[in-house]
Order: sequence, then structure tokens, then C-alpha cells
Amino acid sequence: MATNQVKSLTEFESQLHRHGLKTTRQRLAVHAVMIELGHACADTVADRLREKGAGVTVASVYNILSQLADCRIYTRRLSGNNKMYFDVNSSRHIHLYDRENNTFRDLVDDELMDIIQSKLRRRRFKGFTVEDIDIQLVARPTKKLKNA
Repeated sequence: MATNQVKSLTEFESQLHRHGLKTTRQRLAVHAVMIELGHACADTVADRLREKGAGVTVASVYNILSQLADCRIYTRRLSGNNKMYFDVNSSRHIHLYDRENNTFRDLVDDELMDIIQSKLRRRRFKGFTVEDIDIQLVARPTKKLKNA
């Protein structure tokens, strides 16, 4: 499977153009923050932008993130607290979701993903066509991690 992880503003601009979107100052600012954060909700991105002196509303940030997810430049992640998070990394990976802190961590395990894809290729689900595999492990920090 091809890697779709956006690594630079130049590649991001190319992806915008491929989807017929203009390279705006707001989109570039949101993307720069998303590169820093990896996974974030609109509130967090808007807060970070305000810290940097950009006056962007949470609604504008959410609309930009949603549009980028609709174009499959980013992906969506729904947290346990029913907040929509966005993931700048759209390459093949597994998510570890920390239910206590409502955070996501990327886990790259190509061997495990290959095993799962191989197994699912042989399965049929009546009335459905599998378009993608999205694996999320739900966890909570161990005592050792909490105290660190």
C-alpha cells in the first residue's frame, strides 16, 4: 500500500491542487500545526494557532480539517469523549488510543497489517465491500507510565 503521509508543505500544496483547493494562509497554518501535533482536534489546533498569533476561529479550523479529511489528505479519529480528532498521517498504521488522556499514538507494524489484510482478503461480508482497514487499540496508561 502506498504511503500517503504528508511530510512537507510542498507536498501538502500539491495535494491541495490535486483536489482543486487553493493554498490559503489558513490552510497552510493549520497544516503546519498538524505536522507538529500529529493527531489533534479543532480546539487544540485553534489554541496552538492563537499562541502563534494567528486569529483563526475553532469553526474555521474544524471546516479546514474536515475538508482535508474529505479529500483523504488527513483521516478522522473519534475519541472516547466523542470529540473528532484528525490525523495528519494517512499512511497504513494502527492507532493506540489512550482513553484516560484522549490521545492517539501511531503504531507502525507492517507485519501485523499484512497478516490482517491477508486474512480479510479471503473473507466476504454479505452486503458489504471492505474499503479500508482501520485498527484502533484502546488502552489506558499503566501505573508506571502515570507516575513518570
